[in-house]
Amino acid sequence: MTATKGVASPESPGQIRGSRGTRFRPEIQGLRSLAVLMVVSYHIWFGRVSGGVDVFLLISAFLMTLQFVSRYEESRPVSLVRHWLHLFWRLLPAVVVVLTGTLAATFVIVPRTRWTEIVNQAWASLFYVQNWLLQKQVVNYYAADHSLASPMQHFWSLSIQGQVFILWPAIFVTTALVCRRFGLRYRSMLLGIFGLIFVASLSYSIYFTSAHQELAYFDSLARLWEFALGTLVALLLPFLRPGRGLGTVLGWVGVAAMLSCGVLLQVRSAFPGFVALWPTLAAVAVIVAGQTGSRFGVDRILSSRLLVGLGSTSYALYLWHWPLLVITLVWIAEAHADALTGAAIVGVSLLLAYLTTRFVEQPLRSWRWPEAKRRRLAVAVLVCLAVGATPMTVFGFQQQQEKNAIAGQDMDDNPGARALLPGYVNRVGKDARTLPTPEQLPADWGKLDGPCTGELRPQDPVLFAECQQNDVGADAAKTIFVVGQSHSLQWLGAIGPMAKERNWRVQAITFGACPFMTQTDEVGDECNAFNRNVREHIRRYRPDAVFLVGTAAVPDSPDEDLTWGLDELVGEITDQGVEVIAMRDNPRFSFSPSECAMASGVDDPRCRPALSSVLAADNPLDQLEGNFTGLSILDMTDLICDGASCPGIIGNVYVYLDDNHLSSTYTRSMADALSERWLSATGW
Repeated sequence: MTATKGVASPESPGQIRGSRGTRFRPEIQGLRSLAVLMVVSYHIWFGRVSGGVDVFLLISAFLMTLQFVSRYEESRPVSLVRHWLHLFWRLLPAVVVVLTGTLAATFVIVPRTRWTEIVNQAWASLFYVQNWLLQKQVVNYYAADHSLASPMQHFWSLSIQGQVFILWPAIFVTTALVCRRFGLRYRSMLLGIFGLIFVASLSYSIYFTSAHQELAYFDSLARLWEFALGTLVALLLPFLRPGRGLGTVLGWVGVAAMLSCGVLLQVRSAFPGFVALWPTLAAVAVIVAGQTGSRFGVDRILSSRLLVGLGSTSYALYLWHWPLLVITLVWIAEAHADALTGAAIVGVSLLLAYLTTRFVEQPLRSWRWPEAKRRRLAVAVLVCLAVGATPMTVFGFQQQQEKNAIAGQDMDDNPGARALLPGYVNRVGKDARTLPTPEQLPADWGKLDGPCTGELRPQDPVLFAECQQNDVGADAAKTIFVVGQSHSLQWLGAIGPMAKERNWRVQAITFGACPFMTQTDEVGDECNAFNRNVREHIRRYRPDAVFLVGTAAVPDSPDEDLTWGLDELVGEITDQGVEVIAMRDNPRFSFSPSECAMASGVDDPRCRPALSSVLAADNPLDQLEGNFTGLSILDMTDLICDGASCPGIIGNVYVYLDDNHLSSTYTRSMADALSERWLSATGW
């Protein structure tokens, strides 16, 4: 059996022996280099998915399979625990270096509002569950603005690899035990097992990608087929012997297909379904072609000193390129890298990759002390984890100290919107902290007590997934439905306390980026379907009132319009005897006023745009007043802006959690004023 040696990466052993000896396959090292160059260039300059990561996944399984099959055929014992410890001892040092360096740059360059998210992702990356965290957060991997992405986001693929590096050896060892016990053929058993995994995972991947591509992208099960394909190729490799001519053609076709994948295919909404067969089968073609012996074979290029040398740093290069890209874009305040900036990022990434490989990976790989005993390996792995966890632990400790200090603050230290009310007297303490903390601000969303339960629970599963309500029961004096998108959701910070005080039951059914409106091409099919179901939910349960945001402001502009079909919706709802509470939208910006105030001070003119520049002089909702019985209009602009400008901090509270959403802490400070205006408008 042909074996592979010296693919210098922590993801694979330095040398794999087979029954026919040991042979170096430099073209696979070059293939790995080509794949990482595709990933780096597509990320930095094109903002697209290249298919290079899929090639990485396949190659890692291919090499691992050769290793375990050769051990079985040579009757060499395998300690599963020792194998796992050895593997992660090779993987973790570079990970720790990159995580530590990235966190250091984060604390210097990235706004504090993003620190908690990045630290959480650092924890997930260190323990190889980053893909699960990103899947839970429904991250848009294709976001055009890479400066807003997490510098740890690329660890999703390494996390899946780490999970497979635990699962695959367990399958190999268990199958070996069964085969020895019952006299079965090892290679045939593995072909059957991984053939089933390939078919099942690919089928699942195709289905899940078509249904929820943004979730499937990070899904471990949807990626297993790529590893299984690499394993199947390794198992069948002794029987796949193309001649020189066919091998030459296969090699060139494979490389051409790899390089063209991100250009020719619309991978934005298709990976990792059947479309990912393109780059993986292209890699298979190159592996099967092998060393053709032809001067025209692509293996001559892949085996060049440059690509083979780069292959030894490919792991570190992949680790470094993405955080450097994100941190640089944050630093220069740009959404993407131009040609010159991109070239600088590539150059620095190559330098850091070389330094990490030369002075971290290689010395630790050649250190014999950990390899002498399994206990020492375990200690080495634990030390790596401890070093990697240190900056996150320190950050967590500091955050807890901050919370303890905030808990001791008086209510007068953070009046928020109350500071804009007539007769306000400033009693903010000299050293009082602004709330919420910058680290807590991005998650400071309005919310109710829990998911929807009881007789009002939506029948539609999508509505139920987006539904939350307070803990006021069926004896409520009033029942309020809050509908729309995040600009309705943000008002729960004020509506929640108001409703509790008056024994109102509140149910919020909101969907991000989906204003409550009639059927329109302005939004996607999913949003239109959601709104149809919300309207049916209102007809079914007939609440006392429906709260919605009825206008849509334009960032950094006084333009403001009624939401599409609002008059039709108001008529439909009020005709059912249900009142409508229509709130005017808040000003929106192209920057975060709160972050600006943190960096430059609340009095910096750049951080407090003139009210006339961000909101219309007249409330568009006023044109509906008097047209419908049961319509009440609310406008809280005077408590969001100070009459002349819209600062990022009011009453020692951050007003916005991003560039267009009010913080829950701030809306909560408007609860009394909202209650007063609500009752005045409705006559309740």
